[in-house]
Amino acid sequence: MIYHAKSVVNATKGALVVVDMPFGTCSGNPIKSLESAIRIMQETGADALKIEGGKEIQEDVKKIVDAGIPVMSHLGLMPQSINKYGTYTVRAKEEKEAKKLIDDCLLMEELGCFSIVLEKIPAILAAEISQKVKVLIIGIGAGGEVDGQVLVIHDMMGINKDFSPKFSRRYADLYSVMTEATRNYIKDVKENSFPNQSESY
Repeated sequence: MIYHAKSVVNATKGALVVVDMPFGTCSGNPIKSLESAIRIMQETGADALKIEGGKEIQEDVKKIVDAGIPVMSHLGLMPQSINKYGTYTVRAKEEKEAKKLIDDCLLMEELGCFSIVLEKIPAILAAEISQKVKVLIIGIGAGGEVDGQVLVIHDMMGINKDFSPKFSRRYADLYSVMTEATRNYIKDVKENSFPNQSESY
């Protein structure tokens, strides 16, 4: 994660760079979590960290925030916990899980998180949470009544052909463009028309 984040930071001007805490680096041991967080911040030059989890990791989040590191919380569907869920279906549809999600959002705000990502939850619940908390709510599959939206670049540009979640919108069809370009390249190489004389030294 440090390698990838450094590459993004080096290529970025005027944008907030938030780095995901990798799986297992924030899981109930606040001292180890803080050590990982400090290392990521020092070695990448990023602006903030994103951490998946609620009440279960509150001590980790508190330790990191208290150390002066900006934290964006990630709740709802949490991809790092997919083995626990067993599926990528919509989260917090049932009252018990919805209440826990609201409580976790309020807790993360209280702990000092500057923003919360809500992934794949009912739009009406995301709207309710947006009204209850003061920090920015960023949605990914959480409806339009939030402060900002996530759309993965591969989905936006249509690079993925087979994966198309309901909340995604394709703004281009780069899969077809790239496929055709690759076929043409292979054809030209096989026919010995690439490179031609003007493309050679």
